[in-house]
Amino acid sequence: MLNAAQSADLADVIRKEIENNELQLPTLPEVALQVRDAVESDTADAASIAKMVANDAALSARLLQVANSPLYRGSREIDTIQQAVTRLGVKMVRSLVVSLAMRQIFQATSDALDKQFRKIWDDSLQVAAISRVLAGAVPELENEQAMLGGLIHNIGALPLLTKIDELFGFDADTLVIHQLIEELAPEIGARILKHWNFASSLQNIPTAVYDLSYDPGPTPTYADVVLVARLQNLSAKGGPEAETDWSHVPAFAKIGMEPEVIIVDMEGPAEEIAEVRSMLEG
Repeated sequence: MLNAAQSADLADVIRKEIENNELQLPTLPEVALQVRDAVESDTADAASIAKMVANDAALSARLLQVANSPLYRGSREIDTIQQAVTRLGVKMVRSLVVSLAMRQIFQATSDALDKQFRKIWDDSLQVAAISRVLAGAVPELENEQAMLGGLIHNIGALPLLTKIDELFGFDADTLVIHQLIEELAPEIGARILKHWNFASSLQNIPTAVYDLSYDPGPTPTYADVVLVARLQNLSAKGGPEAETDWSHVPAFAKIGMEPEVIIVDMEGPAEEIAEVRSMLEG
């Protein structure tokens, strides 16, 4: 049973591990690293990405499934990986590769841990879908990069949950677990993204999205989009967050979004968000 005192002790232990670079961080699979690096170095084309993906049966099947989904379906069905990459675009493929890799990395060892993972992943999928739609109205930003930012915004919670499960199990007050995640997951997430050599424009997302005053300058950033998407997701769920006044949050104005508007309640965007989410869920 994890109580408040044990929670404080665990927080201290993890902070020390972070400070001493002793915290065990997950590693992305080789194919995910290859695709990510090729896309971010602008050396990728459909043929080279298809060659990287072809040896991974699960990933190959996933790309074909998405390429033939309602969101991307063209006039004819496609049946080769290179055609799928061409239709989806290399940046969408990169996001799907990372998404699948994250799901493979964090395999739960107990039903209780699996339940906790699903909560985090469910929110991440929704924030990713909202981020992609929001970025469509921000000329400076790319839809797929914003979606990837949403997917990884709370990745630090996953190894934290694993550690809680190893030491205490999940016979704990939900509030205690939630407080631990809010306190420690942002820094752990930033460390993971640095460890994975993610683009600098994404590395600060885990910390920035929990800082409502985040405002590095007038130009919209991916962190701005994901921050707004996270708040939109909270508002749509109802509860105390739905009544919160977000007018003081700079990110809304920077991406041209009215704080009182809930995008998931708007017919057109809501449909697109649902389609993106369905695509990511598989």
